[in-house]
Amino acid sequence: MDFLNFIDLKITDLIDIFLVAVLLYYIYKLVRGSVAINIFIGIVIVWGFWKLTELLGMKMISSMVGAFMQVGLIALIIVFQQEIRKFLLMIGSTNFANKKNFLKHFKFLKQQGLSTSVNIDALLKACQNMASTKTGALLVIERNNSLDFVKSSGDKMYIEITQPIVESIFYKNSPLHDGAAVIANNYIVATRVILPVSNERSIPLHYGLRHRAAVAITERTDAVALVVSEETGKISYIRNGEFANFKDLLELSAILKEDLI
Repeated sequence: MDFLNFIDLKITDLIDIFLVAVLLYYIYKLVRGSVAINIFIGIVIVWGFWKLTELLGMKMISSMVGAFMQVGLIALIIVFQQEIRKFLLMIGSTNFANKKNFLKHFKFLKQQGLSTSVNIDALLKACQNMASTKTGALLVIERNNSLDFVKSSGDKMYIEITQPIVESIFYKNSPLHDGAAVIANNYIVATRVILPVSNERSIPLHYGLRHRAAVAITERTDAVALVVSEETGKISYIRNGEFANFKDLLELSAILKEDLI
């Protein structure tokens, strides 16, 4: 049977399969946790069905599905414009030159049990204390995409993360409390950072500028953000431009560790 000839694999076929798997992994990584994940899964299913019908020689249905995939390409670019931007930022990031950051791109090949370099416990304890006093705070954690384009708007520094340091930065009478603090590799590298603000209408009106800024920076890059509301004292976690749900700080800690490894 001719359609079984694909079993005769060559080295180039194995490389092709590996590259496709890596590409699909990165796309999944970008849309994971957002509403776009359902669209992504649907596209993969339709694409797989299309290739299966081609393999089986079902020309009529194959041509119909193929035409749908080609016409829908423009629509997909519109739907995934934020994800495409993030993907291109990831590919063009200068962090590839750093061995440690380069290995982060292959997180799925790393052994389980490795911990993140960011002191998550200190961050969350500080957020918990600030929440109890309704002290507003915005913490942006850099991942693969460089945040140099926003760091320059604030005051550069290089302070290792500790609970007292984080709380002192956002203390209401501190000169550094306005704006965001940017974190990279367990160090606060900039404070009083001015972030772009999202005009997304789907964001509930009771969220203020801190939350809109967190949504904007996580839409445009792969960074994640922690926000403490000055009005309610509620802690929010934003990634991929969306609010992540969690029951308590223990669950939030697990989510952060998963995202930052």
